[in-house]
Amino acid sequence: MVAAHASSHSSESAEWIMCLDKRPAERSGEDVDIILARLKNVKAFERFHPRLLQQICLCCFYECLEKGITLYRQGDIGTSWYAVLSGSLDVKISETSSYQDAVTICTLGSGTAFGESILDDTPRHATIVTRELSELLRIEQREFRSLWERYHQCMAGLLAPPYGVMETGAPLDSTVLRFIIKSSVQVPSEKILRAGKVLRNAILSRAPHMIRDRKYHLKTYRQCCVGTELVDWQIQQSSCVHSRIQAVGMWQVLLEEGVLNHVDQELSFQDKYLFYRFLDDEQEDAPLPSEEEGRESQEELQDTLLLLSQIGPDAHMRMILRKHPSERTEDDLEIIYEELLHIKALSHLSTTVKRELVGVLIFESHAKAGTVLFSQGEEGTSWYIILKGSVNVVIYGKGVVCTLHEGDDFGKLALVNDAPRAASIVLREDNCHFLRVDKEDFNRILRDVEANTVRLKEHGQDVLVLEKSLSSNRTSVHGASTSNYKYKVMSGTPEKILEHLLEMTRMDSQFTESGNSALDDFVLMHCVFIPNAQLCPVLTGQYPSLASQGSQQERLDYTLNNKRRVIRLVMQWAAVHGDQLQEDSVSLVFLQEFFMAVSNDAKAIPPLSEQLKDLERIVKQNAEDARSAQKKHKVLLHQFSMGDEKPQKCQPIKSNDEQKVVFKPSDVSVFSSLTINGRLFACRRDQLDSLAPLPEQEGPSTGSLASFEWMSSKDVAYHLTSYDWELFHCVHELELIYHTFGRQNVKKTTVNLDLFLRRFNEIQFWVITEVCLCSPLSKRVQLLKKFMKIAAHCKDYRNLNAFFAIIMGLSNPAVSRLSQSWERLPSKFKKFYGEFENLMDPSRNHRAYRLTVAKLEPPIIPFMPLLIKDMTFTHEGNKTFIDNLVNFEKMRMIANTVKMVRYCRSQPFSPESPLASKNHPDMRTYVRHLNVIDNQRILTQLSHGLEPRRS
Repeated sequence: MVAAHASSHSSESAEWIMCLDKRPAERSGEDVDIILARLKNVKAFERFHPRLLQQICLCCFYECLEKGITLYRQGDIGTSWYAVLSGSLDVKISETSSYQDAVTICTLGSGTAFGESILDDTPRHATIVTRELSELLRIEQREFRSLWERYHQCMAGLLAPPYGVMETGAPLDSTVLRFIIKSSVQVPSEKILRAGKVLRNAILSRAPHMIRDRKYHLKTYRQCCVGTELVDWQIQQSSCVHSRIQAVGMWQVLLEEGVLNHVDQELSFQDKYLFYRFLDDEQEDAPLPSEEEGRESQEELQDTLLLLSQIGPDAHMRMILRKHPSERTEDDLEIIYEELLHIKALSHLSTTVKRELVGVLIFESHAKAGTVLFSQGEEGTSWYIILKGSVNVVIYGKGVVCTLHEGDDFGKLALVNDAPRAASIVLREDNCHFLRVDKEDFNRILRDVEANTVRLKEHGQDVLVLEKSLSSNRTSVHGASTSNYKYKVMSGTPEKILEHLLEMTRMDSQFTESGNSALDDFVLMHCVFIPNAQLCPVLTGQYPSLASQGSQQERLDYTLNNKRRVIRLVMQWAAVHGDQLQEDSVSLVFLQEFFMAVSNDAKAIPPLSEQLKDLERIVKQNAEDARSAQKKHKVLLHQFSMGDEKPQKCQPIKSNDEQKVVFKPSDVSVFSSLTINGRLFACRRDQLDSLAPLPEQEGPSTGSLASFEWMSSKDVAYHLTSYDWELFHCVHELELIYHTFGRQNVKKTTVNLDLFLRRFNEIQFWVITEVCLCSPLSKRVQLLKKFMKIAAHCKDYRNLNAFFAIIMGLSNPAVSRLSQSWERLPSKFKKFYGEFENLMDPSRNHRAYRLTVAKLEPPIIPFMPLLIKDMTFTHEGNKTFIDNLVNFEKMRMIANTVKMVRYCRSQPFSPESPLASKNHPDMRTYVRHLNVIDNQRILTQLSHGLEPRRS
């Protein structure tokens, strides 16, 4: 027998690749929509106009290349332009044009683009080699030139300029390197000008006393506001303004744009008794707003405050970074540190180094594209991190060799090697922002890190690396603050890390001190670097016998404390890994033997009896669970069925070109989660070719609007959240770790996590399916409104996972293209949808979402795909082993994300259950068994059937 996984369609990625595999002339409107939906998420295209993107969909090609493939060599004549969809490629250059001595100067990652030399037929200036399995989008020269001719104004700011502008040995001059590029500014000034006018008019309408002539030190300042009063007023106007710090950032936006000015031209807005003046009040006898202007401002006020609340955090960050490092407050330093946690270039640095950087980072911005940041051959004086924008790396005689984007860094090599700059850096677009670390601070941090690094060696090899830092302890007799040092584990062998953490554990704490927090991280993450089979002997070795030195009482106290530490650790380990121990005979035997050892010791050391009862309960529970699991596993395969359905008889299945996976004889597990409409079949190998999807896998042909429209939106949101909470609560913390490091590497499954992630897709397709199966336009508009209400209630229930799924369903191309439906949507709901989309804004690493979650109290159902992304980001940016030692700093960072899930579930979900509706007693069943179409092509066809493409 063989098992085959058959889905009603290939995966979503395969869907759009199939469209790209067609010849451009054969691509239908549905094909273009499917490709377009994918390209909108590609960083290289994120600022392209939709019309340009649509043209790219008609002419681009897909390429998937294995690791080590040379795309083209230095000196070749180019034929295509490329964008990186996934993976990475090395950029290599050679002084002799010989591939053998080529040096890798940078790596192009996902979202980058290259190959613009085809615009002027200059030879390739570098060799491009795939660093790993990489997906590329390719546009041939003729089509690319055609796009450039038609859309160069749109493309110019995002593509590298024409190559070959420099000759070997030519002096680097900014006029030579100033390219024909133009990029959009961060926020159009018209918007901020309008925002300033709306706020001024609203103040004059509601609180005219706030804008008046003021005297200070015998000087009169005309038509001014006070900073503290502006903050107070703003907080009173909108629920989207949560704090005074947030309000300061919002006013800072106006100050940066010159729409609001400090009377003495200070560049930072402050929540103090300082005078500020609106731009309109700079002129003498500025007119008061008319009655109509006042009414318009009142209508626009909430939208204006929402706009400022979205861009205020960035302005506040810039304001903090512009301060001299010595002037930054503790709150300022914490805000900068939170920003650094999400910068790609810093992901591999330790927490201590990031904390050090917070105190020395300098903000630097440049307004114009073409500005030369530094030139090749100059002395290296600073290290740069791109906060916003992009730069070109230029080398004499070779032109632009690569482009760096937000989150990338440059300039570090010259500081480390104390060598001249190896290339020139030129701004690729307007309004670029950087974080800068000067050479003196850079070297000091490196020296301090090494000076504060303690290395424990055995047989000449490092076995434990600790980082020493100063900690304050306010427990001195005289009440003064005394200073001592604490040591944090950075890396080491598993055995030495455990030994050190046990020594640092304080028995009077409940695993809340720093040492115990690290031990908690070890317990959570150990499966990555030391499996249970190896950990159990180590734990046995840490459980000590009686000490051999000191008085009898000293030996007894020493032994008692050490045994207690190990007992507490074992109980914590069993609590975290309990569900995983049922099938682990080595761990079960260890627990039994450990319990017996503690029982025997308790006879000689009575205080150990205090922990013995808890330990006995844990051991018995695990033993009972293991026996119960063994009984369940006696029946290996009972029947294939879906829920309460009766087993189906085997039927012959006609051939179809669907996705099939044949399991090898050595495979020990099958899929823990299928696609939404996927099914798992068992058949003989000779029947495999006749395998095809079942009819129900195609999804419904009619929507459920007839019953769904009468259901209360709040009740639907409640039942959605109740079911989502059940799924979320079943996800074991360890599944997140298994998923991050690869299930195949730890030989574990992630069934519950897979089901929870599958539920996200199910809700998303439910929204799209219902809208696309609703033919009457008026009903479709009602349906859009209903889904927005459900999303709002899910947000109120703190079910952010379902909230995101619903809004992403509404933003799917099959729904978002229904212009007639959206045009008829009332302005109130358009505003709601705009607010929801702003919460989903991915810019600055989903800052808007993170700020919202930070203010919530548990229980919370978080946006799980983002948590997975955070853990993957940490995993891929940091090595698991450094010089054959476990990188414990990486373990700590991933454990912190897992603990966030723990925090979200620290309180039970128990809102008041809505009364069962007489008309809809089956609402609970409905939301738990959503009937959806999960084929994007079919959904797109249905959408075009509802509203054909306008000519």
